[in-house]
Amino acid sequence: MPEHPDAPERAHVSERAGSSEQTGVSGIELRHLRAFAAVARHGSFTRAATELLITQPALSRTVAQLEAGLGLRLLERSSRGVALTDAGAEFLVHAERTLAAFEAAVAAARRESSVRLGFSWLLPDPWAQHAIARFERDTGARVELVRCDDPLDALDRRSVDVALVRGNRPVGAAVRIVHLYDERRVAVRARGTEAPGEEAEALHWQDAAAWTLVVNTASGTTGPWSWPHGGGPRRFVETANFDEWLESVAAGRGVGVVPDVAERRIHHPALRFLPLTGAPPTPVRLAYRPDPGTSAPSALLRRFLDAAGHAARDARGRAGQAGEAGPDAARGRSAS
Repeated sequence: MPEHPDAPERAHVSERAGSSEQTGVSGIELRHLRAFAAVARHGSFTRAATELLITQPALSRTVAQLEAGLGLRLLERSSRGVALTDAGAEFLVHAERTLAAFEAAVAAARRESSVRLGFSWLLPDPWAQHAIARFERDTGARVELVRCDDPLDALDRRSVDVALVRGNRPVGAAVRIVHLYDERRVAVRARGTEAPGEEAEALHWQDAAAWTLVVNTASGTTGPWSWPHGGGPRRFVETANFDEWLESVAAGRGVGVVPDVAERRIHHPALRFLPLTGAPPTPVRLAYRPDPGTSAPSALLRRFLDAAGHAARDARGRAGQAGEAGPDAARGRSAS
């Protein structure tokens, strides 16, 4: 009777106990495991060869090489198809685990070649440009910029590796904080909301009780939490992200308070930026989660934090500020 198309070329495999073929595993490679797993999954050399994009004879030879290397028959071939032997069924479990572990290692290595930096709006300049350039030059890795409404939530979901956050809003107990430097606050309001000739030249922090304050509840730097002892605005307009905040201020819904980077970067015809006297500065911070089972960041993330610290010291020097950036294991929230 002619052989079934799924029956491979016969491999002469010794099954004698103690034979060198049975005990040696020299020459077994991942391609052998992939070939065997595909045949076992499909129960067919023909379908497995189609999946692997190789010819059926080449697949048959690869599986035969695996059996020869192990000194075991893993598959029973017949005119009806292919079935696992008892040894083959046991070996398949371990082969699939090995393949899965290898794929996980490759995926982890690829992720390890980049750091995902989450931010909600307007990365600080020139800190971001200098930090990213230094990190990429020194490591050969890349910084992936991930815009998200709530960077701390993205950090919790592990969709970013490190989050840029402004202000002193709370972080989770497992999150670590690096303080970079402080930004100056400015006020912003819609043009035309004051009578001609009565436009204020500046706003004053101590007059906040008279404002209607527009607040970005997801990632804003100024809100009810900014006046923990009272004296803040009595009226608030809440928005869910930076774009809503911006357009609400432009629509005349109230006053906005924002770091001065916005004054340099936002050119909106309906907005007017004003100095804000007496306002506390806004802390600029990086938040990250340490590696599981440790209190430290991964090696690549540590390199990014180092580059970020160098760039922050440069930024503070330009601003005439003192102090060093360094990790602060923040376990609670303090209000600004």
